[in-house]
Amino acid sequence: MDATRGPILFRCDGTTEHGWEPLYQCLSLAAALQRRRRGTQFFSYLDPLSLATVINRGNNDWTPAEQPMGAPGDLEATIAQVRKREAAAVVLAGTNYTADYVRELKKTGALVMCFDSTADMKFPADLVVNPLLYPSRKAFRVEPGCQLLLGHRYALCRGIFRRQRTIRAVEPPMPFRALVAMGDDDLAGEAITRTEQLLEMDKVSKVTVTARTHHPRYDDMLDLADGSKGRVEVVTETKELMTRLVRVHFALTSGDAWSAELCVVGVPQLILSQTRRHAGNAKRLDEDGVATHLGSADAVTFDQLKEAVDLLHDDAMERKSMTRCARNTFDGRGPDRIVNGLEIMLHGPARKRATGFAPLKIAA
Repeated sequence: MDATRGPILFRCDGTTEHGWEPLYQCLSLAAALQRRRRGTQFFSYLDPLSLATVINRGNNDWTPAEQPMGAPGDLEATIAQVRKREAAAVVLAGTNYTADYVRELKKTGALVMCFDSTADMKFPADLVVNPLLYPSRKAFRVEPGCQLLLGHRYALCRGIFRRQRTIRAVEPPMPFRALVAMGDDDLAGEAITRTEQLLEMDKVSKVTVTARTHHPRYDDMLDLADGSKGRVEVVTETKELMTRLVRVHFALTSGDAWSAELCVVGVPQLILSQTRRHAGNAKRLDEDGVATHLGSADAVTFDQLKEAVDLLHDDAMERKSMTRCARNTFDGRGPDRIVNGLEIMLHGPARKRATGFAPLKIAA
């Protein structure tokens, strides 16, 4: 098999302890790779195990990992998967691997790509991608030969958001609707807390909560919706989310990958960050005029949130300005650009020589 057309192996986990964001980042990239007819293989430790259906639903192959990334024996198991699958590249997503982990994977001959938004190490990888706006290029340290893909041009975006971009060309009519999208790692349960607060605000007519079924307080969300007399709805399926994106007037987010996706559609945002990297991303979004960062979720009070919602409701020009800036900053083509960069490196002369597939020279 030509190594440059081998499958892409994703080494990522989705657990309650470390969050599910790395898994969903890889799923977004895998969808773009499949459009290029690249095989996609997942080697993941999952909790809950029902996440395997999410991976398989995207036409990806999944092999269960016996231990989380970075645990004893994980590196050997990952190397075995690379050789068994004859993978052309390995994509690492998460925070539990080290520089030595990356170096050992490179010895297999596969290209190594890392998703990272922390810049906590000097990367020996072939390719490093930061799908968030923070940290900036200056914070990343890389070894010779490593390429960086950073900034709004490489923000991850799912197809449903790109498709709704054209439909939501203008702001929907009143009444005022809110979307609560606290992302994939809402371990503190802020989604239900803030939904309850939005219900107490007279200017908010209806609240749509979008969350995964493995959210820690998913059952509480359903109970809240049942007792809200139709003012709250919980959306988990992609088809349901598509119709809501064009009807909401603003979104409450945490500054993660969902924020960039909502920018593609042009939905104004109020951001309550929950982690350091998401706080940095939220500040950059605020500076770019596409959202308002209210601060850390555990420090923002009900009165502060109500004041921000009231200002957004009363100032139509501010909402239009946010929409225009967001749509001009993010175009939703980030996954395709990442795939382009990956394919260029896989088909480069240096990579072909390393894998033994250098083209033959024909004498004149």
